[in-house]
Amino acid sequence: MKSSAHLINILQEIVSNGSVDPSKFKLLSPEEQELIKELEANNRLQEALAFVESIDEEQNWEEFKERIHIKKQPIVINWKTLLQYAAVFVALLGIVAVFQFQNKKETKVEIPSDAIQLVLENGDIEVLSPNGDKQIIKKNGEVVASQKENEISYRSDKSMDKLVYNEIKIPYGKTFHIALSDGTTVYMNAGSSLKFPVQFIKGHNREVTLEGEAFFEVTKDKKHPFVVKTRGVDVRVLGTKFNVSSYKEDAEINTVLVEGSVSLSNGANPKQKTLLVPGEKGSWSAGKQAIAVEKVDTRIYTEWMTGEIVFRKATFKEMVTKLERSYNVSIESNNQALLDKKFNASFNKNIESIDEVLDAMSKIQQFSYQRKGNEIKIN
Repeated sequence: MKSSAHLINILQEIVSNGSVDPSKFKLLSPEEQELIKELEANNRLQEALAFVESIDEEQNWEEFKERIHIKKQPIVINWKTLLQYAAVFVALLGIVAVFQFQNKKETKVEIPSDAIQLVLENGDIEVLSPNGDKQIIKKNGEVVASQKENEISYRSDKSMDKLVYNEIKIPYGKTFHIALSDGTTVYMNAGSSLKFPVQFIKGHNREVTLEGEAFFEVTKDKKHPFVVKTRGVDVRVLGTKFNVSSYKEDAEINTVLVEGSVSLSNGANPKQKTLLVPGEKGSWSAGKQAIAVEKVDTRIYTEWMTGEIVFRKATFKEMVTKLERSYNVSIESNNQALLDKKFNASFNKNIESIDEVLDAMSKIQQFSYQRKGNEIKIN
């Protein structure tokens, strides 16, 4: 308890002089020394002292010291008094805990809505800057992945014995690449997310979960099929190149095969499989019992990787949805006749701005629009 009285004196001395005699500081218990360091590190010494002084225990301390050291009388323990002094120390510890909690809240970083987010297995979020250069490192110092410009790579020589998942989220207006642990490359389109293992494990299928759109270049591995799981369709391959589009707001889930072969099955009837050959598109929606297959020009469905936005017999409503994703804008139109109009068009978002796109279309259909920031209203 003597130390606790000295603690208050130390607080007063540091607040008044900015420092304290080291020999006095050593009189404190290790716990109290740590307490002082915590308060000093958080610039809370003066607040803590004001709190202690408001309790008005200093006079009691002096009386207590006088009885013990000056009068040299036998010590009679007054448990009520001791508990009061202990309460002061506990209160100080409580202050530190509150201050630390407040500091954590104050230092919490708001993640911009247009940021590329990598969600780690523990829930931590890493923000990836386009064309950045960084390493994703676990708390034990192990490098999980490395980003180089617009791609993050999960190639690692260290093997794992259990599946650990990360998830990458691509906002509207941006694209990104991922090199998975088996060498498979995934090109992510705007407004998409992919959940995937940090490392694939022997004896397990290579499964990933997609929401949105991505182009896959899958590394061949006959023993471990690659499976893309979407809202209603599973795409199963050994090694191939294909595009999957599975946005929530789209009526259909489309798989377009460029090279190799894929097997499609829907969640309602997984035993019923549909095989695609290069140049074919498989489409499925909740209202369909089977997957529809048709021959297509695959470039229409894959040129988004180079910035091209291609429309073929697309309604203006469908075009608006794609333009919103590609340019990260919100487009509102109450002109139903315009929304139902069909267009053939192509634009490159890396070259043409959203204003240039709308200007070109307005000359064809004679409409006007107003833009305020990312909000666009068509009349």
